[in-house]
Amino acid sequence: MIWRTWGLCLLMAGLAGLGCSPGNDAAGDAETAASAAVEALKASLTFHASFDDGPDAAFAKGDRRIYTAPSYEEQASALPGIGNPDVEIVDGGVVGRALKFNKKNVHAIFYRGAKNAAFQESNWTGSVSFWLNLNPDEDLEPGYCDPIQITDSAYNDGAVWVDFTKDDTPRHFRLGVFGDLDSWNPDGAPSGEHPAFLNRLVVVTQPPFARGQWTHVVATYSGLGTGAGVAKLYLDGKLQGTAEDINEGITWDTEKAAFRLGVNYVGLFDEAALFNRALSQEEVTALHELEGGAASIHP
Repeated sequence: MIWRTWGLCLLMAGLAGLGCSPGNDAAGDAETAASAAVEALKASLTFHASFDDGPDAAFAKGDRRIYTAPSYEEQASALPGIGNPDVEIVDGGVVGRALKFNKKNVHAIFYRGAKNAAFQESNWTGSVSFWLNLNPDEDLEPGYCDPIQITDSAYNDGAVWVDFTKDDTPRHFRLGVFGDLDSWNPDGAPSGEHPAFLNRLVVVTQPPFARGQWTHVVATYSGLGTGAGVAKLYLDGKLQGTAEDINEGITWDTEKAAFRLGVNYVGLFDEAALFNRALSQEEVTALHELEGGAASIHP
């Protein structure tokens, strides 16, 4: 689409402090920068599920299959496929088709995590990207809702996640990145009340989500397990906030590691992608503006 190509040119030009008028050398520089960002995305992609041809990933460094279990406590019994009748693939995605959660999802629906998320205990670095379409205040049922979690255990123990809060109006949207639970919370206090938990979160109090409108979410994380981890949250290509000084270690049972989808979620979900490093602002912009979705950057 012409407008998306031109929009990407304008955004890249703005980031570089350049113009973008036809015939201007600056326009060519901006296009070169945009092309370089797309090539960098292609080299870093480790996983992509478009849902256009079914629930399994279109590209993956690890297992492509989606799995379902009755709950995450029963994850070991998971079987391939979508085993929740209230979850289906429908038309009307960002590109092609999308995953639709018709009712609050309490099943475990996930992809295998370790290889797809390029996990490593020292200096784990990566990014997760996906699109949501919902009105959080009207569509979600009571309680917290995590559109994605990447973990082997729980949201507070070696995990990357985003959630919608349960008590705020409008519901806040948050990014959480935490290492081993016993490292950041050695006293075993309730996570939701612990200062180390609350002060770590990136919180968006007025998120832009709306039913009938797709919103792009990107979370990046770098240096996890080094004592100096950093995480960032982007919405529709714009940086919302940064969490710094993530200093605890992170260990996984890689057999249990999962890229979890739609925890308590209701709404549309599309274009799930993982990368093996923290994307830059320029790369997040390029990803947001891709005409054909992440399928256009498959290696």
